[in-house]
Amino acid sequence: MDNHSPPGPPPRLYGSDGAPVRVLVVDDEPDLTEVLSGVLSAEGWEVRTASDGASAVATARSFRPHAVVLDWMLPDMDGLGVLHGLRGELEHVCVLFLTARDSVEDRIAGITAGGDDYVTKPFSLEELLARLRGLLRRAGMARETNGDRLLVVGDLVMDEEAREVTRGGDLVELSRTEFELLRFLMRNPRRVLSKAQILDRVWSYDFGGRAHVVELYISYLRKKIDTGRPGMIHTVRGVGYVLKPES
Repeated sequence: MDNHSPPGPPPRLYGSDGAPVRVLVVDDEPDLTEVLSGVLSAEGWEVRTASDGASAVATARSFRPHAVVLDWMLPDMDGLGVLHGLRGELEHVCVLFLTARDSVEDRIAGITAGGDDYVTKPFSLEELLARLRGLLRRAGMARETNGDRLLVVGDLVMDEEAREVTRGGDLVELSRTEFELLRFLMRNPRRVLSKAQILDRVWSYDFGGRAHVVELYISYLRKKIDTGRPGMIHTVRGVGYVLKPES
């Protein structure tokens, strides 16, 4: 009888800034970009695509990806040209080349120019994902959580199973309502949440006349989370609140 359990899923990766990993996929084959987007999105990562070099560099400028999956041959320029543009915008971004070329010279050229790794078409999706995860970890662009039970935003970490919260490694004591409010904010990092949304999710109240409850508990959280540290809980006047790591 085999007593060995099958291996579980790998720990989830988050970007070093606490937000989901951001990956830019650059390829002029729509079917391939669609498949890769689906696989990477299933990891909980944010994915953008580009079909040529110019749009890749422009998208990287606004999207600020942690990693780029970059086809060697594009309609307007080769991968080395795109890589040069990317490094001008994002010095430390991880770049994984996709190439139909398997010559030693091409591989050396890509790595010498600043590419971090490559896979040769056709490739295994599992291999590509494993290489991306390895690149992100080694470059310090992403970090692991222990399965799905941890929420991580910057240096703020919530263990949902143990119901423990730390910031910068220091334990933060929260009441049940404070914990639920922070959990809702941490599940929606960088997203502005209205008082109505917070009331509905945390208190299950209708919005009428109870905005002061949200304001009160936000102030409680700020005292426990932000006092003596760079603020993470921000008010968007007239709209609501947003949790985001320090810049």
